[in-house]
Amino acid sequence: MSVKNNRIDYVEFAAADLGAFKKFYGAAFGWEFQDWGPDYISFTGAGIDGGVRGGEAPIAGTTTVILYADDLEAAERAVVRAGGVIGARHEFPGGKRFHFRDTTGNDLAVWTKDEE
Repeated sequence: MSVKNNRIDYVEFAAADLGAFKKFYGAAFGWEFQDWGPDYISFTGAGIDGGVRGGEAPIAGTTTVILYADDLEAAERAVVRAGGVIGARHEFPGGKRFHFRDTTGNDLAVWTKDEE
C-alpha cells in the first residue's frame, strides 16, 4: 500500500484494556491485531490502518470516526452482540447512521447509503 501525501493515513484510539478493545472490534467488525509490547496494538481490516494506546482511557471529543456498512441493521446487531452500546440514530439526505460506544469507552458511528 502506498502512502498518499496529505491524506489520512492512520487512526489511533486509546483503551485502558487492550484485550477488551481487540475482543470487541474483532467480534463486531472482523479487524485483526498485532501486539507491539504491553501498551500498544495496531489493527488492520478497518479500511485504514490504526493503533491503540493501552492503559489510557478515551476522552470524548468532537471528532467522530465513522465506519461504513452495506447492511446497517446487521452492523448494529454485531455491535450489540460484541457488547457495544447504541446511541443516537440519524437519517440524512442520502443515508442514515447510528452512533455507539465500544466496550472500552470509545465513541464511533456506522453509516450506510439509502437504497435507491
